[in-house]
Amino acid sequence: MIYEIVTQTDTGLARENNEDAVAFDALTKLCILADGMGGYNAGEVASGMAVAFIGSEMGRWLSQAGQQANAKEVRRALEICVENANHSIFNAANSNPQYAGMGTTLVVAVFQNERLMLGHIGDSRCYRLRGAEFQQISKDHSLLQEQLDAGLITPEQAKTSLNKNLVTRALGVEDTVMLEVQEYRVEENDVYLMCSDGLSDMVSDEAMAQVMLAEGPLDTKALQLIKAANEAGGRDNISVVLVQAMQASVKRSIFSKILRK
Repeated sequence: MIYEIVTQTDTGLARENNEDAVAFDALTKLCILADGMGGYNAGEVASGMAVAFIGSEMGRWLSQAGQQANAKEVRRALEICVENANHSIFNAANSNPQYAGMGTTLVVAVFQNERLMLGHIGDSRCYRLRGAEFQQISKDHSLLQEQLDAGLITPEQAKTSLNKNLVTRALGVEDTVMLEVQEYRVEENDVYLMCSDGLSDMVSDEAMAQVMLAEGPLDTKALQLIKAANEAGGRDNISVVLVQAMQASVKRSIFSKILRK
């Protein structure tokens, strides 16, 4: 399986700085997105630390382990890297008064052949477009999600809830954190969207699906998603990672057609 990966991040219309951070490694197919929180520029520090630390440590492990690593090994490596990143952010927050209380959400994906290992903390999300079906495959760690699960509010009420941004789990806030990890089988032509809540809070799943289903390259779709969030008010930083899966033979066929022109 061949993967095309694109990222976009935008400050939005209401914030002065961007506390989101995104990164990917084309060689190891590691994708990371973090949405920081905290006073001053602490959120920016937390998200930047998370992406840099996990990108370096997990990227190094994947480069060494290669495609031979099984699902159990990838899962454990992710858990260890995230645990180490959590300690680093937590220690920085407790040793610098300006960074007190800082933390970050996290969504991290490792694509290997026909497997996706997806880990997340907080309310940054991952969606999957398969055929005409667009669905959220991560589950928010938030007060709102807990209320939904308990049947205290309806999905319609959730759309206008004042508790949208209250996460129940974040990286770096406590000395330990639990990374939720799920394994998925990737199919040809799947497209995965990782995003911060600056997108999901401003743009409905139905509107995101329309962008994802439209014809056009991935980078154009990423820009259109950012534009849609800003047109809806842009109240937060907006970040997206788009990943499309295709068979290697399809990729070669495309290149062959280009070369023949």
